[in-house]
Amino acid sequence: MTATTLTAEDLFREAYENRYTWDKEFPGYTVDVVYRISDQTFQGQAHVDADLKLEVLGVEDEEAKQVIHSQLLEMTIHRVRRSFTETHGKNIFSYGQTKEDGAVEILMGGKAAGDKYEVKNQEVTMVHRHIHGVVVTIHTFNSHNTGEGYLSHQYDSVYHDPKTGEQQGGKSRFTDEYEQVGNYFILCRRMIETEFEGQLERQEFCFENIKLLEAV
Repeated sequence: MTATTLTAEDLFREAYENRYTWDKEFPGYTVDVVYRISDQTFQGQAHVDADLKLEVLGVEDEEAKQVIHSQLLEMTIHRVRRSFTETHGKNIFSYGQTKEDGAVEILMGGKAAGDKYEVKNQEVTMVHRHIHGVVVTIHTFNSHNTGEGYLSHQYDSVYHDPKTGEQQGGKSRFTDEYEQVGNYFILCRRMIETEFEGQLERQEFCFENIKLLEAV
């Protein structure tokens, strides 16, 4: 079916349900972590439970430990499998513009009023959301089809003040790589380049020796 024969809600639902997520049998895993920023390198381990609670171990520097935890948390949140109704049941969907590249804008009303997305080829290629008192805008440039849903490979993100529109902090560009371990695709590398006030900061996270936990 083409976008013109679908409601805005149906078009967005197709993309939502096409995301790669872990199933209810996901056992959790352990992984060695290497975090590099500027001329500093931090090493440790991480433990992700079956219920996706996570812990970072062996990193003495508290700030580095929190950065690693934050990146793992952001990744695991996107692997949680929730039904479309659970996540978007209180939202109202309408069509916006069709972009030059063929992406279709989806405008949100109801609980998520003011948010908007772009959908192309059954994937969400742009997210514009109000969250935690800021507006985050994410553009995805390419993705990887796992056969069980897509994973974003390269994307950027930027934050703005929802009232003034002023940019907060720098724009970050992400490159994610995944490794298939057993039946699951798990993040094995993330590179983040953040440009702010003419300065470029690079962060690299390597997740190595990924081992699935024994299913309980």
